[in-house]
Amino acid sequence: MRLTTKGRFAVTAMIDLAARQAEGPVTLAGIAERQKISLSYLEQLFGKLRRHNLVSSVRGPGGGYRLAREMDAITVADIIIAVDEPLDATQCGGKENCHDEHRCMTHDLWSNLNKRMYAYLDSVTLHALVRREVRPDADMAVLKNIRRRATLAVREVAAA
Repeated sequence: MRLTTKGRFAVTAMIDLAARQAEGPVTLAGIAERQKISLSYLEQLFGKLRRHNLVSSVRGPGGGYRLAREMDAITVADIIIAVDEPLDATQCGGKENCHDEHRCMTHDLWSNLNKRMYAYLDSVTLHALVRREVRPDADMAVLKNIRRRATLAVREVAAA
């Protein structure tokens, strides 16, 4: 389970748009150049973003795109869902048929992970990303604890 370039590019393009829209409509060509994303790919993504009412287009000379909502009303989850980015840790796509047409033993584990991923992405707004308020999680205690347990387990096996 990985976030593909579709999701990454959509979020990056939306940050670029949000950061520059005060100057007027933002062109996809400008975003493509600044972010090194194919213009044709951006056109596909922005078609989906427009259908989900995240961006609106401005036609004519000086035209381009602008946000259809305020930055603090658009979350990363909104963007990911709009571009049809699947974030799913289950093997069955949530259909509960991954083990001989039955629910596998780890279905609830991966399903709960999906919910937590979306909950986190839904907590991060475009406004926070533009203002660079999203920082690495300073609390590394969980990761350090997992690594400590793994190191102890390796030592126990080596000593046995």
